[in-house]
Amino acid sequence: MPPPSDLRPRPGRAGGPRLVPGLLAVAERHLRIGAPAVLTDAVTRSYLDDGRCVGWYGPPTPGWRVAIDAERAEAPVPPALARRFGAADFWARWTRAECCCKLVDMPVVAWWRRYGLGTPADGAAVWRTLRIADLVVTVGFAPSPGVAA
Repeated sequence: MPPPSDLRPRPGRAGGPRLVPGLLAVAERHLRIGAPAVLTDAVTRSYLDDGRCVGWYGPPTPGWRVAIDAERAEAPVPPALARRFGAADFWARWTRAECCCKLVDMPVVAWWRRYGLGTPADGAAVWRTLRIADLVVTVGFAPSPGVAA
């Protein structure tokens, strides 16, 4: 099932109708991969199981929250998760779900019960999942709490 976001703009949101989709279209320009100690000034970060970190260095987005999640593309899918959610396109689905969880402050276990590794079609978040080097990375934005979607 294709994700309902990946660059679909939603006019009328805080921050203007083009700001966030424009940032997502060039997301790779705003991501850095390195040691966690080097990326401490990132707006937000995702830590990898091999000790690296991915950081978001995009410009401010008033009225929007940003989150990222990254995983090694060739990492083995944990067998229990593969049985539960399937292994096809697993890391892309996983990073999207994790990113959405971060945006709405929801524990991943609660997300799984509600959406599995999917994303809500009627949700306010917009995102882009991309491949950078050996990683699958999702960058997502959602209106800040109290901002109308």
